[in-house]
Amino acid sequence: MNELRPYDINIIGLEEKRYEFDFQSDDAFFKALDQQLITKGNVKTHLILDKSETMIRLDFQIQGVVEQTCDRSLDLYDENVDTRRTLYLKFGDRNEELTDEIELIERNTATIHIARYIFDFIVLALPMKRLHPRFRTEEADDDEEAPGKLIYSSGEATETDDTGEEKPVVDPRWDALRKLSNN
Repeated sequence: MNELRPYDINIIGLEEKRYEFDFQSDDAFFKALDQQLITKGNVKTHLILDKSETMIRLDFQIQGVVEQTCDRSLDLYDENVDTRRTLYLKFGDRNEELTDEIELIERNTATIHIARYIFDFIVLALPMKRLHPRFRTEEADDDEEAPGKLIYSSGEATETDDTGEEKPVVDPRWDALRKLSNN
């Protein structure tokens, strides 16, 4: 837990104004969090803390690289992280997470621990489908329409007869049903 001590910000002694902090997170940071999603990385976080009488606004700018495992090949690769997030800590009578961006904290809270926020924002910035960069160009090519690829269309199908007029194609099963309903 000593690796995470630099991520504690003493807010009780801060005046109501704007403060800026810089944090460097490396392999020790990810190991200290005791999780399996990210084990290695090198990430820089620039934090702007704006304290007012009723709340604290935290603006995170996170940039760096984390090591990921490819879902397809299980090869390790470096994934770039570049994200900006804002979090509001409102003073109240209890601790509670109201939304993803707003949390209540008790008025007598002396210290906020931002390591968890940094980690959560890094994870949210990662793609859901973890592909090694060498597979990403293949994936983009597969998504484009290929000749012979079946594409669903909800429009009416038509065919051209001998005179060149287009007539709607009717499924013979519908004809059988129409005969039953006409009786």
